[in-house]
Amino acid sequence: MLFVREGDGWPYYARPRIGVETPSAADITAVRRRQRELGIPEAFEWVHETTPDLLAVARSAGLEVLLAPLLTLDPAALVPDLPVRDAVISVLDPAGTTYPADLAATRAVAQLGFGSPPNATPMEEVSAVAALSTETALITGVAGPTERDAAIEELHPDMVAGFRKRATDGAYHTAVVTSPSEGILATGALMRDGDVAEIAGVATLPTARGRGYASQLTATLARRALTDGVRLVFLSAGDDDVARLYTKVGFRRLGTACIAEPAATQI
Repeated sequence: MLFVREGDGWPYYARPRIGVETPSAADITAVRRRQRELGIPEAFEWVHETTPDLLAVARSAGLEVLLAPLLTLDPAALVPDLPVRDAVISVLDPAGTTYPADLAATRAVAQLGFGSPPNATPMEEVSAVAALSTETALITGVAGPTERDAAIEELHPDMVAGFRKRATDGAYHTAVVTSPSEGILATGALMRDGDVAEIAGVATLPTARGRGYASQLTATLARRALTDGVRLVFLSAGDDDVARLYTKVGFRRLGTACIAEPAATQI
């Protein structure tokens, strides 16, 4: 099943249908051909425990597969909202006058956070479940507010309008950690569909790491979901080390999310 967005926004992925025969390598090749025709990423996602045979098939079809721990929130274990060092956590107000600029700043923070060297603090290396653009600029040093400001690009009004509507409807919330002197330093998103929600795109500017921003921001988003009546809150972590950090926030390991894309050596 290939999901195709309508209008501006993040591109989607393909996933196997539940309860039917495992897709073949030929099926994957056909979907990739269609993705190229549509000009969207050749991305695939599934839960390993529901379609265990697809992992070997995907690899045989030339895909690299990230095995990302899949976690769900234990509401009783959720840590309380606590102050963060030299900053405050808030959820962007879609009706606010600064919403377009703040939204653009969060995208720059995410770009720099996810494009940082691999030896960065693990908590900040969370998979966005294909939510972030892969067109990330090369980072040659430690990125901070100056680099964030240089990376900010004005968003198209239609894109802003789409985010506004989703936020107003309660389907998408963006949380930020803001310093009075340095601006937005960390960000994350809560995406809701009915009584299920996913936390994704948690990222911190490299110069602001080690202050506990990502963990507390995640807790804030989870609490917002519960307040909105969400029954199930989940997220995927980049690796087991990141997963262990999320368990300290109140999440519990449930399974493994498979996130696949063409091998880097392919053209």
